[in-house]
Amino acid sequence: MHELKDLAGVLGLMSWDQETYLPSKAGPARAAQLATLQGLYHQRLVAPEVGDWLERAERVELDAETRAMLKVFRRERDHSVRVPESLVRALAEAQSTGLETWREARTARDFARFAPALQRLLELRREQADAIGHGGERYDALLDHFEPEMTTARLLPVLERLRASLVPLVDALDGALGGPEIFDGRSFDAERQWQFTLELLELLGFDLHAGRQDRSIHPFTGGTHPTDVRLTTRIDPVNPSPALFGTLHEFGHGLYEQGFAAAHHRTPLAAAPSMGLHESQSRLWENLVGRSLPFWEFLYPRLRSSFPEALAGVELEDFHRAINRVRRSPIRVEADEITYNLHIVLRTALEVRLLRDELRVTDLPEAWNSEMERTVGLRPRDDVEGVLQDIHWAHGEFGYFPTYALGNLYAASLMRTAERALPVLWDEVTRGEFGALRAWLGQHIHRHGAWGSAEERVQAVTGHGLTDTDFLAYLRSKYGALSGRALPTDPHR
Repeated sequence: MHELKDLAGVLGLMSWDQETYLPSKAGPARAAQLATLQGLYHQRLVAPEVGDWLERAERVELDAETRAMLKVFRRERDHSVRVPESLVRALAEAQSTGLETWREARTARDFARFAPALQRLLELRREQADAIGHGGERYDALLDHFEPEMTTARLLPVLERLRASLVPLVDALDGALGGPEIFDGRSFDAERQWQFTLELLELLGFDLHAGRQDRSIHPFTGGTHPTDVRLTTRIDPVNPSPALFGTLHEFGHGLYEQGFAAAHHRTPLAAAPSMGLHESQSRLWENLVGRSLPFWEFLYPRLRSSFPEALAGVELEDFHRAINRVRRSPIRVEADEITYNLHIVLRTALEVRLLRDELRVTDLPEAWNSEMERTVGLRPRDDVEGVLQDIHWAHGEFGYFPTYALGNLYAASLMRTAERALPVLWDEVTRGEFGALRAWLGQHIHRHGAWGSAEERVQAVTGHGLTDTDFLAYLRSKYGALSGRALPTDPHR
């Protein structure tokens, strides 16, 4: 288990480098290197002697911690044994090629340049799903990799319920917060933004001696080990929001990665039980904390002192309303809390259709634009605003997108429980004190790692499993107060 964790760390480092500092001509070489390493990892994992060791270990008396490690390890191995090494290597190479062609297609603003690479990734993922086994729904096999125990049959009704609940809220709130476009015509020095995000990480409690932040086209969290966690963010010289909220989002991921129990660091337990629970941590810090008024009562004076010219005349209330404005946007990472999940509904629907052979890759841009009109209420201007905006399909990561919506639901339930457990939480946030919330999350979520399923962990903390009740109640309370309007009732209530 230690050896595999070490190999995974090296793969993580090479993937991080590919998205940050890799020279432009090095793409093919990196694709081959990653394919070789993925092949070696797969060989080690599926080796017959490893299966023998597992069987022998499982027959003896073990403490609960070791048994939990073996359960996670067994699950990974059982899936991997079904997938031939040739497919593992082909996927690794196709992912690297996909990333390079996606970047080129974005630069040219032309999906057709990316389509052949995406077609190859889709074919390989279909082959992988068939090798793993799925009972007739290929998407289940891929979804299970990111959200164990979740199925398409359970997921789609959850997302459809969210769509039905959120569309009326968007209709009621689109433009309702009013106010000036506070960032229009202003300039925010890129280097000062960068320095501010580093200071923000320290204020929040990210250990920069056990991690770092860099820049990438699409913010992400990676690294090699809980003592080497790599975050990235992106800088927009005319709008500080991408840097601020990108850093807040990745901080949530990074804090989780740094919070695993030290005894588990080189074992399968040093991982989240699902990406939905991992996303709950990033969305909690980005939105429930990071878009709250108490947070900006503390932080806004610091932001104004860093950008005195750009924020001249912009008062706290204007800023707070601006960062919470509900507005239809074609870009997922710029979406407000209410429209965000509609972007996930769109992507998940398209992924399911692709895996079911109901949608061709060449027809994806038009299908995307039509679904965007139906679900979000607008049509992208080009492929970069539409089908090319996310990096996930460049990696062939079908099944990942739903975890963002599940993370939003888990985050709201966890935060509601934290508020009850920490009565002075928001007073502390107003003073820039985040230690109590960090410690609560560390005790109840982070240190447990992959011990038990995501829903079991949430159930243990909140008293209930996956539900949209806390999330929708949070949205209605917050945006009802911000808009001063009586919002539509939930059609499901």
